[in-house]
Amino acid sequence: MTDWPNDARAAVAFTFDFDAEEVWIGEDPANADRPGILSQGTYGAKVAVPLVLELLRRRELRATFFIPGRVAERHTGRVDEIAAAGHEIAHHGYTHTSPTKLSREEEEAELVKGREVLEGFGVEVRGYRSPSWDFSEHTLSLLETHGFAYSSNLMDDIRPYRHNGSSLVEVPIQWILDDAPHFWFDPSTWTKKISTVEEVRSIWEHEVLGIIDLGGAAILTCHPQIIARPGRVGFLEEFIAFVQGLDEVWVATTGEIAELAT
Repeated sequence: MTDWPNDARAAVAFTFDFDAEEVWIGEDPANADRPGILSQGTYGAKVAVPLVLELLRRRELRATFFIPGRVAERHTGRVDEIAAAGHEIAHHGYTHTSPTKLSREEEEAELVKGREVLEGFGVEVRGYRSPSWDFSEHTLSLLETHGFAYSSNLMDDIRPYRHNGSSLVEVPIQWILDDAPHFWFDPSTWTKKISTVEEVRSIWEHEVLGIIDLGGAAILTCHPQIIARPGRVGFLEEFIAFVQGLDEVWVATTGEIAELAT
């Protein structure tokens, strides 16, 4: 059982995967010539990130932003704003490419290049989230070799833990607390329903309250271009206020939660 600060019963973190256009380009470079598709990601940088930053400022909440290196190169000003606001910045690949599609050398190059780009913003990058929430057979050893403190990718627990034989901490996540499964339309099949905010509020509230009852850590994963649509950004602020109003809950960054793992 993790001992949370200030006699808290559980922890909650709000994280944002700032993917922008890279989520479409990373594994399919041909999409770079499709402005209609990419415009969905451009909204994330152009409109959504400022809305999220202003919301976090109002709520006095420090969050974690997982950012691909190429997004940071493409949208330098936005990453400057994230860093200036004091949010944690963590690694999300250089390109938005699953490690399972890369050789060991390619995966290592992605880790090194992505971190180099992000640390160019004057921050220390300690955390890693795979673009696909998936590992290759080399991922854990590469993360440890390059001195990462934590990963936030696996779904096997509700509390942070240290990987066996490793200094690397895992801060578990779950699709239930990710906005994409609920709100991201799938044009490849035309059959996926877009949920209402009322449905997602119910799902998230029940999951967070359940994790709190068990003394765990609830890690919310949001994507600016998804969660900060005009009809959802108000819901996000209301949900943050709901969490902040819960008794005995420590709201922290992913890195702060990882520091407490034993």
